[in-house]
Amino acid sequence: TCLLFPQTKLLEKLAYKLVPETEVQSKITMLDERLLATPAVALERCHAVASGMMESAAGALTDGIACLSGFTQELDRSIREKEDHTDRCEDEIGNYLIRLSALQLEDGHSAQVSRLLKVIGDLERIGDHAVNLAESGRELAEKKTAFSEPARAELKHMTDAVQEIMALTCRAFAEGDVQAALLAEPLEQVVDDLKEALRSSHIRRLQKGGCTIESGFIWLDVLTELERIADHCANIAASILEDPTIHGSAQLSRSHSDSYLKAYREYGAKYLNQ
Repeated sequence: TCLLFPQTKLLEKLAYKLVPETEVQSKITMLDERLLATPAVALERCHAVASGMMESAAGALTDGIACLSGFTQELDRSIREKEDHTDRCEDEIGNYLIRLSALQLEDGHSAQVSRLLKVIGDLERIGDHAVNLAESGRELAEKKTAFSEPARAELKHMTDAVQEIMALTCRAFAEGDVQAALLAEPLEQVVDDLKEALRSSHIRRLQKGGCTIESGFIWLDVLTELERIADHCANIAASILEDPTIHGSAQLSRSHSDSYLKAYREYGAKYLNQ
């Protein structure tokens, strides 16, 4: 102890280097136990932390897509840090909401707890899919292979569509934007259709020798990951539209309404018919 005592400052600096303070910790500490006595405030805090979790998931998606055209260790590390953030947030928010649900809550508050639990589950899965995209990028780099030029052009349509639905979902959740939430469902259907169209296009390229089987397997994995991310975004948007605390959301008719079909046609023209 006597020998180490003069090195206290140095040891403190070393500890900060090895275990740096992170934004994740500061956000999660917003979930104060004392707020459980006021469910409305506790739910508002959970929503704020979930919004930060959504930002991390969206950032991981952007980095994962970037890995497909140029994998780097820095991008991979960034994705895994963001995915770790989403995992921690899901654990903390989930445990907090379960403690909150054990109290005597109004029906409206109980429904909000259920919706938030679903949302954080979807966000955690988006983080996982972003990691899988990074793994596909790593595999392309390690095998020294790449998608063909036509495949890259098609993939751009798919990634643009998925990033748009992610942006709509972020805006809908953070701001309670009903119109943004309404657009997520038709765009998700376009992403589904686009996946099937790109699979068919890929098969034609294989038949003509325009694509290797090795890169083709990775291509199909990427399409699946992107389509599932869009599914999770649509789930989150649907939960927002079911929230009666958001003005007018309970009265809105979504599937196959005139506005749905109009949005579907517009997104189809933007991403499918290119």
